[in-house]
Amino acid sequence: MKKVLFGISLLFLAFGATSVNAQVIGNNQNNAGSFEEFYDNNNSNFYQKTITSTKRAQPYPHLRESDVIWETCIWRTIDFREKFNQFFYFPKGDQCDLGNQGRVNLAYLVYKTAGAGEYEVFEDDELKVPLDWADVDRKLNKADSTTTEPEYDEYGDMISEGHDTVIFTNFNSDDYYKIYLKEYWYIDKQDTRMKARIIGLCLVDENCKTDKDGEIDCNPQERFWIPMNNMAVRNVMARYNAYDMYNNSADRSYDEIFVTRFFDSFITRETNVYNREIHDYVTGEDAILESQNIEERIFDIESDMWEY
Repeated sequence: MKKVLFGISLLFLAFGATSVNAQVIGNNQNNAGSFEEFYDNNNSNFYQKTITSTKRAQPYPHLRESDVIWETCIWRTIDFREKFNQFFYFPKGDQCDLGNQGRVNLAYLVYKTAGAGEYEVFEDDELKVPLDWADVDRKLNKADSTTTEPEYDEYGDMISEGHDTVIFTNFNSDDYYKIYLKEYWYIDKQDTRMKARIIGLCLVDENCKTDKDGEIDCNPQERFWIPMNNMAVRNVMARYNAYDMYNNSADRSYDEIFVTRFFDSFITRETNVYNREIHDYVTGEDAILESQNIEERIFDIESDMWEY
């Protein structure tokens, strides 16, 4: 009897596998037309990439006010010229429209998506005063004027008259080597862990000019801030990947980079009674040490909560 039941079960399994195989083959035949259409219209890829273009950011878990038992506000700088951060800067601006496997640099991405009205931009790190994009765009596509003094010969006669020259400069993401971040570090009493939440991001223009002596003088300027806690911003960041040097199929989106803190940076300010930045009270090597001390003190707060 057992042998009969065993034989019947094998027959059912065989028929089930045949049915599933037939369904898979049928589905492949039904999708053959769409596959052929994809390959006819896409010469640069060997498979259809849809995950990144439809990706959405994972919302942060709900946080109650009573769950935050400690917090501090930190301002930090990410310098794209550091080797670890170069994926923020490349591909360069003139290459972003040429393909590059769908990759764009961060400054180019923020400029294009903010200009398209996908989210609001703000005046400062308080993120309370929205800016009109037309006014922002006029500052980013700026016009500089240079004045040439008149020249005289040894007898005091004018050789050439002075004149003013207006130079129009369009937005170029290559001029943006830095971004500023505003973030909060806090302890969640639900799991007694230190966590970080990035609130704002600012594009910083180096604003470098060459003086009469041929020396380059840079005066960094904050252009605008975007709310990184806003899902509209995070969904835009989630749709674009940065370069991964080890595996092109495992490229991280910009949202994943900021959430997992896959970047190198340094602290420029912590919440303090004087409301001042580090360079306001120390400079040079002392400023670097002060930045590192703040970083270590934050990590020590979490580790000191535990006893072994």
